[in-house]
Amino acid sequence: MKPFGLPRVLLLLPTTTYKTPDFLAAAGKLRIDVTVGSEEPSTFEGKNPEGLLTLEFRDPEACARRALEFAAKTPIGAVVGVDEDTAVVAAVISRALGLPHNPVYAAVAARHKKTMRGLLAEAAVPSPAYRVFDRVDDPREAARRVRFPCVLKPTFLAASRGVIRADDREEFVSAWRRIEKILDDPEVAAKGNVRTALAADRVPSPAREILVEDFVPGREVALEGLLREGELKVLAIFDKPDPLEGPYFEETIYVTPSRLPEQMQERVAQVTSRGALALWLREGPVHAELRVNEAGPWLIEIAARSIGGLCSRTLRFGMGMSLEELILRHALRMEMPDPEREGRAAGVMMIPIPGGGVLEEVRGLEEARAVPDIEDVTISAHLGQTLVPLPEGSRYLGFIFSRAATPESAEAALREAHRRLEFVVSSKEQTDPSLRSE
Repeated sequence: MKPFGLPRVLLLLPTTTYKTPDFLAAAGKLRIDVTVGSEEPSTFEGKNPEGLLTLEFRDPEACARRALEFAAKTPIGAVVGVDEDTAVVAAVISRALGLPHNPVYAAVAARHKKTMRGLLAEAAVPSPAYRVFDRVDDPREAARRVRFPCVLKPTFLAASRGVIRADDREEFVSAWRRIEKILDDPEVAAKGNVRTALAADRVPSPAREILVEDFVPGREVALEGLLREGELKVLAIFDKPDPLEGPYFEETIYVTPSRLPEQMQERVAQVTSRGALALWLREGPVHAELRVNEAGPWLIEIAARSIGGLCSRTLRFGMGMSLEELILRHALRMEMPDPEREGRAAGVMMIPIPGGGVLEEVRGLEEARAVPDIEDVTISAHLGQTLVPLPEGSRYLGFIFSRAATPESAEAALREAHRRLEFVVSSKEQTDPSLRSE
């Protein structure tokens, strides 16, 4: 029986997100009413006006006005965004509706790497030294003003898109030119020109910025957490066992629990908490990327969202709760026990793209699924789709999931399953959309 009077949640789900099925499944399990906000109108909106709401995510203030009109007839109890852009929209809408939320400027700071870097530096949170250039600057001159090795990146893209390491001036100029081409993509440019209430995000447009930061050596880890009135609850720390040294930074394997010493894991959590405080993040999920070396943890990025892709499927909590269920329970202020991750180790491999071209065939799928400790293999790319590898692309062929007694076994299972897969990619031209979004 559905709980009486349980508020409705407005879920902001871009059409390109992987996360729609898992959030809707969590909402179904909780038996709560859901309105899906998306940027493309649906033919079903007229038939189900309470369940669907078309929103222009590139204009958060317009989204808030539309949500206010909707809420006047259909009350909303919480707004949840699933990526950096919709996290900003969620904050703007929640502010308009008087719901608990992150400050808008905090959500913007988590989206905009230039603002994030500045706030982390002001708060003395260990993070890379950086400079920001306008793309109209001369890259040869810019190369004289930085230290090597360094990492160049756009200030608003996710999933390692456009992130390139340079070890000398020649590589710096080459990386700069590649980022320029990415920023010239009309879809990317429009994404970078999203306007918010934060003046620092307006001049110059993020679509004109190139961030250059010191390369930080060391092991990379990720932290998944949930903020409650500014207090960070660590849900999981993931090891990334593959070295991420560049020139591109395609993430592949995540394994939890981390094999770092307990003391270092505590320091990772402390640095992440300080980072969230520096950005004034207060509520909801956070996903942080850190490097760990002899000097300790360094915060590379912190996002006001949960882990990307389908990677949240590695996480299970008490009473079989998913990460999405935790997020919805928190947003609606539902009763929730202190979330503790299950005892078994778990891992995910984001299957990398072997090269650009058209996906013709996937072989060895059943053999990969038959590997001991493999829970599932999901191919998210479809046959006939054009594959775009990093740094221009930002999606994966699919995901491999493992669950085992130890992190070592979970990692080994992922590698063996991946070894059994074969992707047939041709170089012929296709008009099918390429893999571009988060």
